[in-house]
Amino acid sequence: MIVRISGEGQWRLPDGDAERLNELDNEAVSAVDAGDEARFRGLFERMLELVANDGEAVPDDELLESDVIVPPRDLGFEEAQAEFTGEGVIPD
Repeated sequence: MIVRISGEGQWRLPDGDAERLNELDNEAVSAVDAGDEARFRGLFERMLELVANDGEAVPDDELLESDVIVPPRDLGFEEAQAEFTGEGVIPD
């Protein structure tokens, strides 16, 4: 799976990590639905760390279509309420 973090770049994420990323995304949707900003922030940070730490960075000169686009690190909670709805940023 190719994951883009808006404003940062792309990473190749192994299948097992892609499943974990989807689980974190679903938990983030639940946190947003509950209005729990602190829980959302923790989950969102874990999503970003998973991609950046476990993924293999795609070189800037390699053009690939992203399977998933994760919002930027500075995402506000109001913006998260628009992004993390239904299936979240990662379709099931």
